[in-house]
Amino acid sequence: MLAYTVVDAFTSEPLTGNPVAVCFAADHLDAATMQRIANEMHLSETTFVLAPQSGGDARVRIFTPVNELPFAGHPILGTALALSQRTRSRSLALETAMGLVRVEVEPRGAQGGRVRMSQPVPVWSPYQRSTELLAALGVTTPALPVTQYRNGPRHVLVGLDSVSELVALTPDQRRLAEHEDMSAICFAASGEHWRMRMFSPAYGVAEDAATGSAAGPMAIHLARHGKARFGDQVWIRQGVELGRPSDLFAVAHHGATAVESVLVSGDAVTVARGHLLL
Repeated sequence: MLAYTVVDAFTSEPLTGNPVAVCFAADHLDAATMQRIANEMHLSETTFVLAPQSGGDARVRIFTPVNELPFAGHPILGTALALSQRTRSRSLALETAMGLVRVEVEPRGAQGGRVRMSQPVPVWSPYQRSTELLAALGVTTPALPVTQYRNGPRHVLVGLDSVSELVALTPDQRRLAEHEDMSAICFAASGEHWRMRMFSPAYGVAEDAATGSAAGPMAIHLARHGKARFGDQVWIRQGVELGRPSDLFAVAHHGATAVESVLVSGDAVTVARGHLLL
């Protein structure tokens, strides 16, 4: 049997936010079996907790229904809460294919908590296929330069002029799938926060409810283009169109010459525990 927990990430309310299945003591599983389990769970991501290899508290592998990711935000946030509830530890170092991710967990209520994580600092550059991408999304004129950020997964950020334009998006998923190894992150200002939508048939996710690995790049992108300031917290709301509202908070710190750190936080709540009969 394989024990697992389902955590709704970037929310304090069960059945909202973005769910992740966290499978424990998975060292005996090979990658092909992990991929089949992720497809069986059919959530945007499933994680597998393994014995540490590089000085951390645990090693984590992350799978979408169709591929493995070196890093992803909401799966790490959900895994941190699930591990904290099992071990009673509030400070964890999780090994990922992108390096060590440090997380702090503050319990809130019987099944929930606030999780704060460091993230890999992304690298960025203009997206070379922006014209094709905009056509697939149905966007005529982006509000900011279309830029790709990679911190494990690759996110291409597309700013829009209004929330109404964001809500009205109906991407051509077939044409979008021609853009490999990426997600399209569309966003617009909405008062004190930013609304965001994520589309990624390349990662097996038509639309995601909360994309934690894109929150850090968002904070950097907004600061680079004068829409926010480095060091200030950026509040992002996602998943509204899916009926699973999620709240993500990101801060990017810039040193003398470069971005030095990215911190992302949000609530999470456990909603199920069980066993796979394998």
